[in-house]
Amino acid sequence: MSSDKQYISYNNVHQLCQEAAEKIKQFKPDLIIAIGGGGFIPARILRTFLKEPNVPTVRIFAIILSLYEDIKSVGSVEEKPGVTVHRTQWIDYEQCKLDLVGKNVLIVDEVDDTRTTLHYALSELEKDAADQAAAQGIDLEAQPERKTKFGIFVLHDKLKPKKADLPAELLEDKTRYIAARQVPDYWYAYPWESTDIVTHTRKAVEQGNDVFLP
Repeated sequence: MSSDKQYISYNNVHQLCQEAAEKIKQFKPDLIIAIGGGGFIPARILRTFLKEPNVPTVRIFAIILSLYEDIKSVGSVEEKPGVTVHRTQWIDYEQCKLDLVGKNVLIVDEVDDTRTTLHYALSELEKDAADQAAAQGIDLEAQPERKTKFGIFVLHDKLKPKKADLPAELLEDKTRYIAARQVPDYWYAYPWESTDIVTHTRKAVEQGNDVFLP
């Protein structure tokens, strides 16, 4: 990873979500699963732009995974990617009354870096969906229309070798894998990590990482 630090403003995040929403609408997500903490704010912004008249608002659920050695960092020190995914919070399907079977599920995170976290989240959610189908007596081979379809949205996809894979059919489908921007392998500092948002935003403006023209 390059030591070049890029500051991303809230305005920039908002516009990236607005721009990507038009592609995401083609996927027609029934629900959003945000990976915490980087996926929380983009997921909430996306929900605004996905809202359709006379249609219920897309529900957002949260999972928390950690892939970083320094879990106490708040953005002042560059976090170093780890090698093990720590599953801190998952969905209580019974309590939430959430059935994944046959749904279009959009997974949201802020960055596709090593891809390890996205791989883990997708794999585990696919297992959960298959288990739910089996519990309902659904044969997914005989009823492929009942399979859960997953999509992924990230603000930034770093152009670098990945440490984990995603299914080719997902990556090759522009309605299922959506990165608002493909970017160099720099350190991207997001506004929700900042303890001094005024300085953070000023630096984002100086770097051209604030608003952009349509």
